[in-house]
Amino acid sequence: MTNHKPLIPRLLGVLCAVTLLAAACGDDSDSAAAPTTTDAPTTTAAPDTTTTAADAVEVTQDGDLLDTVLARGELHCGVSGSAVAFSETQPDGSQTGFDADYCRAVAAALFGDADAVVFTPLTAAERFTAVQTGEVDVLMRNTTWTQSRDTEVGMDFGPTTYYDGQQLMARESAGFSGASQVADIEGAVVCTNAGTTTEQNIADAADAAGINIKITTFDDFDQVTENFINEACDVITTDGSALVGRKANQQTAGENWVIFPATPISKEPLGPTYGQNQSRFADVVNWTVYATIIADEKGITSANVDDMAASPPDAEAARLLGAADDEQQSNMGLAPDAFHQVIAQVGNYDEIYARHLNPVGLTREGSANAGWLDGGLIYAPPAR
Repeated sequence: MTNHKPLIPRLLGVLCAVTLLAAACGDDSDSAAAPTTTDAPTTTAAPDTTTTAADAVEVTQDGDLLDTVLARGELHCGVSGSAVAFSETQPDGSQTGFDADYCRAVAAALFGDADAVVFTPLTAAERFTAVQTGEVDVLMRNTTWTQSRDTEVGMDFGPTTYYDGQQLMARESAGFSGASQVADIEGAVVCTNAGTTTEQNIADAADAAGINIKITTFDDFDQVTENFINEACDVITTDGSALVGRKANQQTAGENWVIFPATPISKEPLGPTYGQNQSRFADVVNWTVYATIIADEKGITSANVDDMAASPPDAEAARLLGAADDEQQSNMGLAPDAFHQVIAQVGNYDEIYARHLNPVGLTREGSANAGWLDGGLIYAPPAR
């Protein structure tokens, strides 16, 4: 099965057809040629923590999404394609990463086949339009849950799969260290993604610190990092997890890139995102995530899930794996063993996390992404 849809000008016609986005069509082409630069705090970049023309798109998708997806026979999942360890497009067009595996997990729940998914790489500016117009069914694309997106923009959000926070990265040779603070970037050129919450966050942080910076934005973080490597940017900023990944994979030989401040400047809860008022489809996405978390809590892994289903450790595990008469998957329109297939084919939460995030230095221990029994925030409601 083809599992990658190349990014082509497919959205351009849709975007330009929507009156609210008429201006955005021109902006996209301009920003591809040159970065957008603003000064902060006196001039703030257009944030997507509030509703903008690029966010407020016309909803054209209707009907029951779960029925549509099941009839289609494959899940259409929007990803970044350039987020290190979360979703990265490989030379053969396939996707790897934490977010990509959660796309596969939902496909496994829906169809019993983790490969029944078409990945669509999307920029930050494209992602919400792709959901609203039905080009993708769900975003697994490091998207922050915010009030405006949950209301005016017309998104709904699933369980947080990764608790993140915005930080900054600069060169040690420029006088920065892990102990640096926002106040230390006075006069710096700070680069980040266009159309993300990071623009407003860094502008607000600079304003609170009483400093002046110049914010330059690019369409994707590959461009941001490349400009940092070429020294066109003094500082880059985004979610801390993304900075850790870039440092691990792209740090220039002989340099030391440092990430600061130690306490992030924002809260960035990341997780699945889909259109509003599709509760049956939302239930499937949400409980797929919860199933991976509950399996992790109970020590149910891809290696032992068959044995656990045959001899469940408790009643909750029996229900979750479809081995009990009171299983709930059938009531969701899924096969009784839907979550058994998720764990068997993709793994539990810790397996997915360790597979992709541990190698770049993102560990769960002592972080918000530890399980609730270990002092973290990863928690699932009961399967009953």
